[in-house]
Amino acid sequence: MQEGFLLNNRYQLLEQLGSGGMAVVYRGRDQMLERYVAIKVLREDYSSNQQFQERFRQEARAAANLSHPNIVTVHDFGFDAGQLFLVMEHVPGTDLKTLLKQRGRFTFEEIIPLIVQACAGIGYAHRAGLVHCDVKPHNMLVTPDQRLKVTDFGISRALATIYPDEHSEIVWGSPQYFSPEQAAGGAPSPASDVYSLGVVMYELLTGSLPFAASSPEHLARMHLEGVPIPLNEFLPDVPATLEQIIMKVLSKEPSARYRTADQLGRLLLKFGTSRETPDSLTLTPEASTGFSLWQAEAALSVPEAGEAGLDIDWVSVGLGLLALLSVGGLVPFWMWVYFVYNPPVP
Repeated sequence: MQEGFLLNNRYQLLEQLGSGGMAVVYRGRDQMLERYVAIKVLREDYSSNQQFQERFRQEARAAANLSHPNIVTVHDFGFDAGQLFLVMEHVPGTDLKTLLKQRGRFTFEEIIPLIVQACAGIGYAHRAGLVHCDVKPHNMLVTPDQRLKVTDFGISRALATIYPDEHSEIVWGSPQYFSPEQAAGGAPSPASDVYSLGVVMYELLTGSLPFAASSPEHLARMHLEGVPIPLNEFLPDVPATLEQIIMKVLSKEPSARYRTADQLGRLLLKFGTSRETPDSLTLTPEASTGFSLWQAEAALSVPEAGEAGLDIDWVSVGLGLLALLSVGGLVPFWMWVYFVYNPPVP
């Protein structure tokens, strides 16, 4: 499609923002609501492929059900001129991979606010019952004021459809960033996204990936068996606490990592504000002058998790208790009615 094309007589393509193997992303304008949007157009050869059509629709359905300040909002989905397209909010910024290429690497003071926001968005998806399955810096957009939004839920999986013992011969995701269980064709989980977040942190700090290989197969084996070069060999001044957190996140076994992105985000926020050791860090986040208010709120908005990684819906608990009390309060009334119609025998 050419710039200037009008999709469904509503969305005008203004300029190309980027392109990938499957789709091209344009900055566009919604003529009906008079606002700028981002429009992801599936390439014509993929638009006729049933498998890729379904994957594209899945991204639309998954992302459309997520509403969070650290997730790119999906507005619309459609088909025109033989191509599928997805309309999203326009985020005026640059993806994290491009920023990394431009500057080499980040300091740990810079990455913590960014990764805390990524954890807040991905953690929200986890609580909504989704595993992203393709967490990488390419899918994290950063605005000039350092707000981060996660995008591209094209291969996300609903937790309800994942079986612990499932196995697939087709491995979805990006080999540089996917988890050992994904590399083996196993079932993904929220801990799989946590592993990928660990790879992103490692790369942002060092400027290099923890594993590099000439083929996807070799790279998969390295995720399954390899040990990354310790951070302190790249960065002698890296805080030992942060290195311990990242190495725990990069554990081969999902159970050895932090279970959800929420849990990792709270820990990183606590580290950023207190510089405590992993063993002494609690999962209660607190803001400080080291973070702007909106960054702290992004992490503080997530509910506390227990040792088992469970999220408690306190609203439902409260309503349940209220219903119990209401029913309990009727007991004396029903006892009175009973004895009125069934008086005790003298």
